[in-house]
Order: sequence, then C-alpha cells, then structure tokens
Amino acid sequence: MSRPLAHLSDEALVLLAARSEQSALAELYDRYGRPAYGLALRVLRDEKLAEDAVQEGFLAVWRTAARFVPERGKASTWILTLVHRRAVDAVRREQRRRADTLERAPEPGGGSVDEDAWLRLQRERVQDALRQLPDAQREALELAYYGGFSQSELAERLGQPLGTIKSRMFAGLARMRELLGDPGMEMSWTSTT
Repeated sequence: MSRPLAHLSDEALVLLAARSEQSALAELYDRYGRPAYGLALRVLRDEKLAEDAVQEGFLAVWRTAARFVPERGKASTWILTLVHRRAVDAVRREQRRRADTLERAPEPGGGSVDEDAWLRLQRERVQDALRQLPDAQREALELAYYGGFSQSELAERLGQPLGTIKSRMFAGLARMRELLGDPGMEMSWTSTT
C-alpha cells in the first residue's frame, strides 16, 4: 500500500490534519500508533484500555491539531503526550470506579478498617498534591511512579534531555514534600527512582 504523505515531516502532517486531511492523520497513526499503544499498555496494563487510550489520543490529535505549536516541541512528543494523558485519565477513572465499588462493598471481617481508611486518605493526599504540580513535573512523576518508566525511558519517550527529566522529577518531588508536609513520605517517593 502506498503512503503518499510518507515524505512529509511530522509537523507538516499535523498542519494538514488541522486542515481536516484524514490521510495526514492516518500517516501519523502509521508512524506513532505502535509506540503510542506500547506507552498506553505500560500505563494501563490492559490491552483493551490501552487501545481505547490510543484511539482517544489520536482523536485528540485530530481535534486539536490547529493548536499544535511546532516551536514548543516535536509533534511526536505532543502525540505521545496526548495518548499518555488519556491513559492516565483511564487509570484514574478505573481507580475511582474501584474505590466506588469498594465503598459499597461490605466490610471484610478480618481487615483493619483504620488501616484501609488511612491508606485511602494518604492516596488522596498524594493525588491532590500531584494535581498542584506544573504539568511537566506531574507528567514526569506519574509516568515514573504509576507507569513504571525509568528516567532514561522518559527522556526518550518525551523527547527531552535526561537532565531536564531529572530536574522536573527533583523539583516535583521537592514540591510534593512541601505540599504533603510529611518527612516519612519522602522515602516512599524517592526510594523507587
């Protein structure tokens, strides 16, 4: 099958997609569909949810292509970021669904309700603190800690220098410590890097 737009740059394809050129979106999908799926699968650990995240991500590419600014970064990074965000959103939806299911479930006889409540409270505190971080720091931390990516993998996937990723994570962790105000939390966040 011939690919008439294969010679164009990613950025040129995004510009064509902004003009509703479906073949441009198809070419972008041919280039980045597999890496996007791999990223989503690592975050979600579920093939169906990963496929949905990729589909939603490329739909976002189609809908927001006119807002892409090539001077701010590579098109490939932008596309993978959109897919990653959809995957993280799916993780959050799944966590909320599970939490709702757990709240409605009868309490187990042998479990510690106090411990479960404390863990839920801690999880909510961390998630609230994450929401207060700048997007770049939050993205790096979520990919590293929820997605299981190493700093080197993040640098490669996000198209950023390793030093930038390290700086984002360091600044994000420092801000998390401030927001959480709990010296014990420092160990749980920094010991996995």
